[in-house]
Amino acid sequence: MSPFVIVLGAALIDIGANMAINRSKGFRYKGWGFLGIMLVLGAFTLLSEAVSGGQIDLAVAYATWEAIGIVGTALGGLLFFGERLKPIGWAGMMVMALAVVMLTTA
Repeated sequence: MSPFVIVLGAALIDIGANMAINRSKGFRYKGWGFLGIMLVLGAFTLLSEAVSGGQIDLAVAYATWEAIGIVGTALGGLLFFGERLKPIGWAGMMVMALAVVMLTTA
C-alpha cells in the first residue's frame, strides 16, 4: 500500500481523535477522552507504519499528516462545534498546505 494512503488514514484518525478530545470537554467526559487517546495511538501507529518501509521520509510524512490534520480539525470544529477561524487563520493554513506541497515535490 502506498505510504501516502497510510499517512492519509493516519491523518483522518487524528482528526477523529481531535474531535473526540474536544467533545470530552477537558476530559470531564472520560469515554470521549479515552476514545481520543486511543485514536491518537492509532494515528501514530499508522504514521510509524508509513515511514517504516523507507518509501517516505519522516519529515514528509509528518508534515503531510499534520497539514491534513490541521485543516481537517479546523473544518471539523466549524461543522461539529461551530468554531470559527478568522480569515488570517484560513490564509495561514493555505500557506501551510502550499509548504507541504513544496516539501513533497522537492
